[in-house]
Parts: sequence; structure tokens; C-alpha cells
Amino acid sequence: MSGLEGVEQPRWRTGTAAGRWVPTVEHEQAFRVLELFGDPADDEVRLPSRPESAATARRLAQSVALCQWSLSTQRTEHVVLLVSELVGNAVRHTGARTFGLRMLHRRGWIRTEVRDPSRGLPCLMPVHALDTTGRGLLLVDKLSDRWGVDLLPRGKITWFEMRVTDG
Repeated sequence: MSGLEGVEQPRWRTGTAAGRWVPTVEHEQAFRVLELFGDPADDEVRLPSRPESAATARRLAQSVALCQWSLSTQRTEHVVLLVSELVGNAVRHTGARTFGLRMLHRRGWIRTEVRDPSRGLPCLMPVHALDTTGRGLLLVDKLSDRWGVDLLPRGKITWFEMRVTDG
């Protein structure tokens, strides 16, 4: 399974009957979080604008990237990190009650969007070695192939895209 080196693979039970797939704990957790909150690859998932929602958004992103899209472990980690950064900005800087998370897969590309009701634009700031904050958009800029902001009549969508190898 190219691109999944180092990731625990689904196990097949064998015996006298034909082998059958048994999901790992990681897959079971992924299915559970998708059942609870919805699938951001199907439709936008609305989450409360609270710091603890970042963990939920990370789990959702990991479930989609790893289990549905079969991205490599490293690519999945980058998606999860960047989702965390965009969600952190939406929670910290917008004053919104909720935000939306959506993930799209097109041939050769993935796109992740975080929608919030603020029209305030994120700003890529210079970061110094001793700074303890302000690295979020720098990470988005370095790890994604492109990113941006789409202004809406009420709010904005902050997004990033990455090239992927469709397998």
C-alpha cells in the first residue's frame, strides 16, 4: 500500500472461512467522530467556536485524509496541523459562535476550508525566533501548495490546497 508506510494496516482474520477485514482502533475512532459530527468531505460540518473544537476538527481531518483519501502519514499530519491552525485562528480572532469545516478532493488536489462569519482578513506576519505565537499562517504558507481567503457576503472562507497523488 504505497503511501501508508508506518501506518497500522487493517488486519484480516483468517481461519477456515474466507478472510474478513477487522478495523483497527484508529479506524473505529475515525468512524465514531464522523458519525457524531458529520463528514466534512460530504458537506460542511459546523462546530462551536471553542478551543476544544480544534481537537474535533483535527480528528475529522485525520479521518478523511487517512481513512477515506488514503493520504500518506506525513501528508495527513500536514493536513491535520493546518486544519488546527485555521480553526485556531477562527476561534481566537473572529468572535464567532460557530465555524464550518469542509474538505474537498479533486483529481490531484485536496482543499480544506474553514468558514467563519468575520470579514477580517488573516495576515501573514513576520515571525522571529523567540516569538511564541503567530506561526500559524506561516505554517500554512510553507506546508500547503497554495492558500487564500474568499470573502463572502457574511464572513469568509480561509482555505489551503495541497497536491496529492491519486492512487
